[in-house]
Amino acid sequence: MSVSAIGIDCPSCGAAVGIRQDVCEFCERPVIVSTFNSVRDMPLPMLNKYAGAYRQLLEQSPSDRGINNAIAMCYLKLGLHYKASEAFEKAMNGNFDSSETFFYAAVCLLGGKKAFLAERSIINKVEEYINAALLIEPKGIYYYFLAYIKYDYFYRKYFNTSPTYLEALRMSHDAGVAVSDFDIEQLYAILCVSRPAAL
Repeated sequence: MSVSAIGIDCPSCGAAVGIRQDVCEFCERPVIVSTFNSVRDMPLPMLNKYAGAYRQLLEQSPSDRGINNAIAMCYLKLGLHYKASEAFEKAMNGNFDSSETFFYAAVCLLGGKKAFLAERSIINKVEEYINAALLIEPKGIYYYFLAYIKYDYFYRKYFNTSPTYLEALRMSHDAGVAVSDFDIEQLYAILCVSRPAAL
């Protein structure tokens, strides 16, 4: 279901813009954020403005995948993992194009805690979402996140798993796009955990 409004106000500057306009022509900020990088360095007051604008849009069209994805990114940046997870679930419904939606949904399921502390049912769902993201687009950081899950949950608990964390780590380097240290640092910042020495 799409948003029925013809136009909206830019969440950043308040100018009238089209709902499918990517960037506001006045302030040159994104209208509907689609990636975490769009909100990563956004100051808290601006982030709250965006989240508020998206909440209003969701009142008109609660099942819009793009708006749910956008507000989920805002909630994730704010550390509201449960709310982000709910919004990502709505954004994933029937969406087989956005690997990042599945990836960040997997991140949210851990709730800002180490994978080691999660219940097995949560880990199973995390793996399901990571695998969905990898089917859509096999990015190195997705394999790296899988390696983290395989290490912190399976290896540390002495569970057999396939692939092992070392195999997943190798896949992260073979994925075609090398995983940068910056991407790895950002992943652990979003996860709210420290990087294990083995990874």
